[in-house]
Parts: sequence; C-alpha cells; structure tokens
Amino acid sequence: MNLVERVQAILLKPRATWPVIDAEPADPASLYKNYVMILALIPAVASFVGLSLIGIGVFGMRFRVPIVSGFAHMVVGYVLSLVMVFVLALIIDAMAPTFEGTRSQIGALKLSAYASTAAFVGGVFSLVPSLSVVGALAALYGVYLLYTGLPVLMRCPPDKAVPYTAVVVVCAIVGGFIIGWVLALLTPSPVRLGMALPADAVAVLQQLVAAKT
Repeated sequence: MNLVERVQAILLKPRATWPVIDAEPADPASLYKNYVMILALIPAVASFVGLSLIGIGVFGMRFRVPIVSGFAHMVVGYVLSLVMVFVLALIIDAMAPTFEGTRSQIGALKLSAYASTAAFVGGVFSLVPSLSVVGALAALYGVYLLYTGLPVLMRCPPDKAVPYTAVVVVCAIVGGFIIGWVLALLTPSPVRLGMALPADAVAVLQQLVAAKT
C-alpha cells in the first residue's frame, strides 16, 4: 500500500486499517523513512510558507516572520515532531501493562506514527494562518485514531481503551506545550511584541496539536 492509500485508509477506515497495520512487518527505520518523515514535512513547510511568505494580516497591515527565523522554526518544529512520535511510542509501550495490554515497542511506534496522520495532514491549513484553527480541529481526530488503535496494537481490553487514550493524550499535551514553547522562542511575532493577535495564537495552537498526536 502506497503512502496516499495508507493515509486515506487510516483516516477514512481506521477500524478496518489497524488490523492490517498490525499484521505488517515493520521496523522503526522504515516507519520513519516511508511515513513519518514525509508527512511531518506538511505542517513544518506549510507553517513556514504561511508565517514567512504569506504572513498574517492585522489592522490592514501584514506581519511576516523573517525568513531566517521562519526557517529555524520549520527545522526545529520538524525535528521535534519526529522526536515526539518516538517519545509517545515509549509512553504507549510503558503504559500497556497498566491497562491490561501487551507491551510491544514496534506496535507502540506504529500506533504513534499512524495516529499522528490527522495532525500531519491537517497541518496544510497553516498555509493560511487564519485557517490554522481548522488544522487544529482536524488534528483532534488523532485522538479517535489512537482510541481505535490501542485495542488492536497494544492488545488492551476495549473497556480500557478510553482511560489508556486519556493518559497518552495528557502526556502528549504536556509534550506539545514544551514544543510550542521552544518554537515560540524562535518565532518573532505580534504576540511576543505585545500585540494580541488571535490568528497567530491559533497558528501556535495548531503546531501544539500537530506535535502531540
């Protein structure tokens, strides 16, 4: 199954797709090279284009993040997103026995990687910073993907999937705020200059959600 087909399958038919993913042979290198590293480029590049090339309109003016700062934001955000997928996999694997699941490092990494699909694809809305909230909402679908995948890949009882999902999401939110804080340090913006700009705040929120699922 090629990349586009897999993205469509996990987003549109997650319950039918998780067993297929579970049965596939995989290793961390192939998961990253063939899936995560490609999709993680979407929010990173879209955010760079939206903030540094298109810019944010406010009071009839247009603010653009300097190219160098925007590029640094893109690279660091991309790398941290890759790291976050791996860290969440470690958390998913470590928490499995707590929720009567079976530990599996590769299963946890599959789950973390493919559950992040909605966030990565939703990152395309960062091309227009004012639409970033749409990408943030799309990224929330990753919570449902995680919920449907836990019983399949981590072998937890269905009735334990909700609390298992909740714990992972809380950990992801904490990690997302840390990533967002690091990215904010690299991004000069009206918010940091004391101008309360909702669109820019939404852009940061989308980055947070993209990084957590």
